[in-house]
Amino acid sequence: MSSDTLYEKVFGRHVVDVLPTGQYQIFIGFQPLHDVTTSPAFEMVKEANGKVAYPQLNIATADHMVPTTSMARPFSDPKAEALMDALERNARQYGIEFLGPESGKQGIVHIIGPERGLTQPGITIACGDSHTSTHGAFGALAFGIGTTQVRYVLETQTLAVDRLKVRQIHFKGELSKGVYAKDVILYTISQLGVGGGKGFAYEYGGSIVDKMTMEERMTICNMSIEGGALVGYVNPDNTTFDYLRGRERAPRGEAFERAVKYWKSIASEPNAQYDDTVVFQGKEIEPTVTWGINPGHAIGISQRMPELSKILDESERKSAEKAYAHMKLTQGELICGTPIDVAFIGSCTNGRLSDLEAASQVLKGRKVADSVVLLVVPGSYEVKRQAEELGLDRIFTEAGAQWRGAGCSMCLGMNPDKLTGYQMSASSSNRNFIGRQGSPNGRTLLMSPAMVAAAAVEGRVTDVRQYLR
Repeated sequence: MSSDTLYEKVFGRHVVDVLPTGQYQIFIGFQPLHDVTTSPAFEMVKEANGKVAYPQLNIATADHMVPTTSMARPFSDPKAEALMDALERNARQYGIEFLGPESGKQGIVHIIGPERGLTQPGITIACGDSHTSTHGAFGALAFGIGTTQVRYVLETQTLAVDRLKVRQIHFKGELSKGVYAKDVILYTISQLGVGGGKGFAYEYGGSIVDKMTMEERMTICNMSIEGGALVGYVNPDNTTFDYLRGRERAPRGEAFERAVKYWKSIASEPNAQYDDTVVFQGKEIEPTVTWGINPGHAIGISQRMPELSKILDESERKSAEKAYAHMKLTQGELICGTPIDVAFIGSCTNGRLSDLEAASQVLKGRKVADSVVLLVVPGSYEVKRQAEELGLDRIFTEAGAQWRGAGCSMCLGMNPDKLTGYQMSASSSNRNFIGRQGSPNGRTLLMSPAMVAAAAVEGRVTDVRQYLR
């Protein structure tokens, strides 16, 4: 492996020691904390009579458990209230900044980190959440960890990790109208598999990624873990620097210019050597929808669901069999036209302002089907504020959608926003696992926010491109 990739450059700068196990002890530059995995981690610290080594390198917020209808305390769910109370107390005890609802800065950890300027190129980020790879859009090495590891970072600000290989994923050409970053990453996972990235960091690049906004890059990096890659990143460039300039926690003045000089230096070299390279053509990607029970079960809107007899790999065939049994869909049929009951726009994958704007373009002047409940949930208080300044909330409510407060919401069944029974959901979130959206029998179809909006209007999965002509 060449030392000229961003991964190797940043990894090497953060190695504290090589452990007897062969793992590397690396320094963690930033740890976002949320309301679910942190409470037990803090208890471990207390039981060991430990302390938090670098409180200023940790920041806490509430996202997974918080209700999106009202932030009034105490929460109606005793468990959510207990976790919120524990997070507040622990943050106060250990001197960690807490961005709670009353701060006006609350939101999903992977949205508030970038919007506050805490996420920066060249740093390492660990968080007790699977989708921490989101932050890799800035050229950071970011990855999810377990509760015990959260404790280790609190106490030492270091972690023991394995060195990853690096796969370059190059997207050439251009995307067609109606094809979004969510389609790009769903397509990628469908091609490489949900386990294809095991042991790899994914470096995304090419003309398509070069033209993406930071919010679009965050979407593709967010779901790297769904393809098995612990880390996904994009090399920092002028788009990155322009996004960070003037952010609350970003360097300012001459310090910012010095930072940019360093950030440019960590980008992968033009002649960098990779362990593997994959090239995708933008023209091959169309609006993409999942039909099964993992993000790799994805097809283009014009395609038919796979026939079991044509799936040669035994494990993939068994997975498809389980998917058809749960989803109650028919092999060989078009995914387009599949009826839905619930539509959800939000999550750390697609709860940013540009996601809401894309959905509003579809919903403006239209009505949500009578048979569908549509929830629109901004990913942070700041996103909510900006959307309301633009009047997006009025577009959503006039269309018949429910405009909510900031949080993870229906991405996962840890708060009141859940599917019931066998409801079918069109969702802009990141996982379509069985039970993920709260009901053990509920069914989830992943797609872009614009596609969710179109499905909400039609009452069934439809090609959003007909709304964008």
